[in-house]
Amino acid sequence: RSEVAIACVENGADMINDISAGENDKNMFNTIIKLNIPYIMMHMKGNPLTMQNNPNYNNVMSELKEFFNTKIKNLNNKGFNKIIIDPGFGFGKTIDNNYTILKNLIQFKEFNLPILIGASRKSMIYNILNKKAETSLNGTSIINTIGLLNGANILRVHDVEEAMECIKITNTLK
Repeated sequence: RSEVAIACVENGADMINDISAGENDKNMFNTIIKLNIPYIMMHMKGNPLTMQNNPNYNNVMSELKEFFNTKIKNLNNKGFNKIIIDPGFGFGKTIDNNYTILKNLIQFKEFNLPILIGASRKSMIYNILNKKAETSLNGTSIINTIGLLNGANILRVHDVEEAMECIKITNTLK
């Protein structure tokens, strides 16, 4: 929410992460512009209470790209460009949707913006591995590595040391 973003910046935050890309607070974009700090806009279909109740897309990549295109143009037209995009793994997406996004993450490079992924310990990993979230570190590292190879610039993680290893190895490969 915009009032939370303001309070956070007043207390030292230097970036705002908005899971709804302005959808849940119509004042968010104007607030971000005034704060003039990096803004993570995440895609979420629905709201946190209902987002996993049978999310449906005709074409998940096309819909996400259209969503980001509209949001980015809106902010750019107001002179703001400190944007980081996050496809929102697990936020209104099926496991298949998540893997389609991961496989095609490079398509978001058309926006010429940093791409953040947050897949750490998510159900897209532990459900496939038949594990619990807290024991899915190896799967998380695999997803992080694939994400980096497919265009991710930023990882949101629980396990920093292991994520740094993914980054070092993929940077060496590149």
